Amino acid sequence: MQRDSDNIPRNVLGGLLQPCSERPLTGFYRDSCCNSGNDDAGAHVVCVRVTAEFLAFSQSRGNDLSTPHPDFGFPGLKPGDCWCLCALRWVEALQAGVAPRLALAATHEAMLEYVPLAELKKYAFDLN
Repeated sequence: MQRDSDNIPRNVLGGLLQPCSERPLTGFYRDSCCNSGNDDAGAHVVCVRVTAEFLAFSQSRGNDLSTPHPDFGFPGLKPGDCWCLCALRWVEALQAGVAPRLALAATHEAMLEYVPLAELKKYAFDLN
């Protein structure tokens, strides 16, 4: 899901992919960025700021992001935390009216395969 020409992760704005969160440490590769690759079947490419409403929605869909799992190094998310979310879960939340806001600079360009930039901008918390 990275550009073959330079292998440098890019965000949806075309710039360098920025970190999403170090606390809690996020990313499919747990590198603080919403990097993705062929081994990331879930496409964890969108950097969101979770809300209580979204966390409840995700749990109702079978993905409990609130409960800590220390054995996996997962502290559990609370409202206000940033997290690299699966592209299709964000789309599902969008369709249900509970899509969390996102950081465009920290959202991988692969997200554009799922949602147009104009729609993503409506949910951005990092636009001036």
